Amino acid sequence: QVQLVESGGGLVQPGGSLRLSCAASGSIFSINVMGWYRQAPGKQRELVARITSGGSTNYADSVKGRFTISRDNAKNTAYLQMNSLKPEDTAVYICKADLTPIGLGHIMDYWGEGTLVTVSS
Repeated sequence: QVQLVESGGGLVQPGGSLRLSCAASGSIFSINVMGWYRQAPGKQRELVARITSGGSTNYADSVKGRFTISRDNAKNTAYLQMNSLKPEDTAVYICKADLTPIGLGHIMDYWGEGTLVTVSS
């Protein structure tokens, strides 16, 4: 059984910073890609940033230069450093991992439950 647990969300003023963490645990053989998505009220879920096991990254245009994704492969954990936050960044941030569970032999997608980020004065 595999579980993704996010942490680090909260209320922050515009221009502030937050750091999100996503820890994967359970019967994991390997993790390929880890990513952060977000979903604001009334909007579709969108990709924020993703990182491969080798460290290659992709970002949504709206967060380039402000957000940084990283990962610690030894800890099966991904991070999202969010700087210069704007009210439009308010959303539930959800972690996703493309990983191979032990004994399965192919990659599956796993999602966390999400952590709320609110940017407001």
